[in-house]
Amino acid sequence: MAINSVNTNSGALIALQNLSRSQTELSEVQNRISTGKKVNNAKDNGATWAIAQTMRGKVSALDAVKESLTRAQSTIDVAMSAGEQVSDLLNQMKQKALAASDTSLDSTSRTALAEDFKALRDQIGKAVSNASFNGINMIKSGGTSVYALANDDGSSKLTVAAQSLALGGANVTVTAAATFTTAATASAMIAVVSSSLTNVSTALTKLGTGSKSLDSHLGFIGKLQDSLEAGVGNLVDADLAKESARLQALQTKQQLGIQALSIANSSSSSLLSLFR
Repeated sequence: MAINSVNTNSGALIALQNLSRSQTELSEVQNRISTGKKVNNAKDNGATWAIAQTMRGKVSALDAVKESLTRAQSTIDVAMSAGEQVSDLLNQMKQKALAASDTSLDSTSRTALAEDFKALRDQIGKAVSNASFNGINMIKSGGTSVYALANDDGSSKLTVAAQSLALGGANVTVTAAATFTTAATASAMIAVVSSSLTNVSTALTKLGTGSKSLDSHLGFIGKLQDSLEAGVGNLVDADLAKESARLQALQTKQQLGIQALSIANSSSSSLLSLFR
């Protein structure tokens, strides 16, 4: 190639290549600064972007897991509130039966105590039937157990079993028609109510343990989400301090490139002096 040629200016071509490279890198740095990411799409780095997208999908899926866990917790909390009410009512019923077991009590007073006993008994039924959340009742007869999502693909679940606190059930052995008319039947009722109290306490303990397990797993899911989000950040987030330094250097290179191109372009005009 001729050194002194007006058709081909190799110096200008080299200067233009360097300038184009500087402008491309400058555009890349400006994009990183504006988005805060070094990998913003698959074009930037396909493998890293795919990994980050997978992790983002897990983080989003874990939001559904958290919703499932909190919904299950709310269902159990409603069941436990009603169960505590049942326990309080049984304590009051025991007190009425104990008072009625006094052989020195007259029949009128015993009848009044029996009416109070029946009113408390009926309140248990109402408390149990109304202990629903989102259509789920864990303490009615044949109540529904709670199943909460435990991981992001739904392959694992946490289960909290239903605990029937209905009258005449396995735990509350006091029947829907239970009452007393004499000191002897009142004395017998004390044992039935006491047994029911013990069973209700056991059932509430199981519900409480299940609720605590859900709460513990909810905390773990929150930490897992934070870790995944931090991992995604490590993959795709830009080091803005480093990019700021690169920006300054590239802006200088761009200015020098423009100046070099200008010098290279003006070199051909010097050939005119040869023809004067």
